[in-house]
Amino acid sequence: MILRLSRGGPRRAAFYAILLLFVAAVLFRICILRLTENDPAMVSPSKFVVGPDHKIYEYNRDMPLIFIGGVPRSGTTLMRAMLDAHPDVRCGQETRVIPRLLQLRFHWLKSEKESLRLEEAGITKSVLDSAIAAFTLEIIVKHGEPAPRLCNKDPLTIKMGTYVVDLFPNAKFIFMVRDGRATAHSIITRKVTITGFDLTSYRQCLKKWNSAVEAMNNQCKELGPNRCLKVPYEQLVLHPRKWMEKVLKFLDIPWNESVLHHHEFINNGVSLSKVERSSDQVIKPVNLEALTKWVGSIPDDVVKDMAEIAPMLSVLGYDPYANPPNYGRPDDVVATNTKDIQKHKGDWEKKAKEMFNNRWEEGGGGDTALDKEPSDNPNNTT
Repeated sequence: MILRLSRGGPRRAAFYAILLLFVAAVLFRICILRLTENDPAMVSPSKFVVGPDHKIYEYNRDMPLIFIGGVPRSGTTLMRAMLDAHPDVRCGQETRVIPRLLQLRFHWLKSEKESLRLEEAGITKSVLDSAIAAFTLEIIVKHGEPAPRLCNKDPLTIKMGTYVVDLFPNAKFIFMVRDGRATAHSIITRKVTITGFDLTSYRQCLKKWNSAVEAMNNQCKELGPNRCLKVPYEQLVLHPRKWMEKVLKFLDIPWNESVLHHHEFINNGVSLSKVERSSDQVIKPVNLEALTKWVGSIPDDVVKDMAEIAPMLSVLGYDPYANPPNYGRPDDVVATNTKDIQKHKGDWEKKAKEMFNNRWEEGGGGDTALDKEPSDNPNNTT
């Protein structure tokens, strides 16, 4: 072998050097695989997708994902549409499966019976977390086109926000809050079915709103101001530029005027679902239509007891006794948008019917399993 090498010259020496490097690389890869087998929690390598622009986009658990959360009918669809209009961001429609999976995990670990079954099967917490993270990431990445920043708008995911950040350490949350009276009124009048909400009772819906928003607010506080930004729906509508500047700065995304014109990108960058109840509203520019629709609709006895029924109103900065409340004066552009929409009301209604057929059946816009509290009978499993 020594004699042949000496006669082969530089070309043969180079060949053997390359061969040795290749063998070293294979051995290194084997070592990595064995380490991964011994540590199920080890994060798998980054993956890649190719966008329509032919760019390669890398995705992994360390990427800065954006999550938009809040009680349904609190402006989450408007926020995601405004972010979707930004050329660097893609949110897309609600996946619906992500909060279900996260709640299943909570039930599995909360139930002594299920926890024992998982442990006996060798499914440790780290194995489960790795699997949930991989599933969640694949859904977020592949249910729409690639983009430099990816966003998820499943409103109830924020109820498990601290766990989501354990899975994705660089994730951030936008927490949409809205006057609970407006939220309850919207849920009832638009027949949005959510488990536990009685659509015939303002009192009961307001109590359920109070419970849900309290849990979400606690999660946001636990996440801290660097990971969770609370955005009041009313202030976003009144002052869209001011609040979108705050949102983009919080997310470390450069400013782009397109976020103030989301309606111009509908189905051309901002995809809307035909089964989400808010879709027919966000086809319009930002306006004041929905701010005070609830005034005069809530029964007198409920109005009288409002502070007791929904104490989170005061916590979030709303006056429980104000009917109507004074949310503030809108920017001129928002006032102009509102007047124009009212002037051409028939045209907007026609456009909504053409886009969505307006054939939602009663109660068909909600999810009867999606909003179960994580504490609902976790040991009741079979």
